Amino acid sequence: MREVFHQSLEDVQSRLVEIAELVTVAIDKATRAFESSDVALAEEVIEADDIIDEKAIALDELAIEILARQQPVARDLRIVVSALRISASLERMGDIAEHIAQLTRMRFPERAIPKGLKSTFTKMGQLDVEIAHTLTELLRTEDHALADKIRNADDGLDELHASVFEKVLSDSWKGEASATVDATLASRYLERFGDHAVSVTKKVIYLSTGDWTTATDAIDIVVSGG
Repeated sequence: MREVFHQSLEDVQSRLVEIAELVTVAIDKATRAFESSDVALAEEVIEADDIIDEKAIALDELAIEILARQQPVARDLRIVVSALRISASLERMGDIAEHIAQLTRMRFPERAIPKGLKSTFTKMGQLDVEIAHTLTELLRTEDHALADKIRNADDGLDELHASVFEKVLSDSWKGEASATVDATLASRYLERFGDHAVSVTKKVIYLSTGDWTTATDAIDIVVSGG
C-alpha cells in the first residue's frame, strides 16, 4: 500500500510538470500570435485551453482522493495540498494565454498591438515564455536557484507594464479608445502571468522546506538583491 501511495504522489508531481509544459506552449503561441496577428495560432491556444482545464481538474480529483484515502502527513501532506494550489495557479496561467489569444482574434485582421508599443509587448511576451520554461523546470527539479530567474523576470515584466501605462496616459498618446483598452488589457494579462508564476515559486519552496516564512523570505531576498 505504501508503494502505491508513493506512486500516487509521484503521479501528482509529474502531472504538475505536464500542465506547466502545456501552459508554456500556450503562452508561447499566444504571445507570437498577438505579435504577428496570427489568428490561426490564436485559435490553437483557445482550443487547447480545454485540455489544460481538464488536466487540472483530473489532478485535483487525484489529490482529493489521496487526502481521503491515505490521510498523508508531513511532507506527503504538503505535496498534496501544494499540488491543489499550484494546479489552480497553472490553470489560471493557461486562461491568461487564452485571453491574449482571444484579444488577437477579436482584432483580426487588424493588429491588436497599438502603434508605438510593439517592442514593449515583444519583450513582455519573451519574458513570459522564459518564466514559463523556468517554472516548469522548477516544478521538475525543485531547484531553488531557479526562483531567482523567475523573480528577476517578473520584475522586468512589472517595469514594462508600468511603461505601457505611462505611454497611454501621456500627452503624446494618439491611440483611439479601442487601442488604449487593448494596450492596458494585454499588458495586464502579460504582467499577471508573471505574478502567478511567482506565487507557484513560493509554493514550491514551501513544499521543500515546510516553512511558508522561508518561502516568502526567499522571494523577498531576490527582490531586495540580497
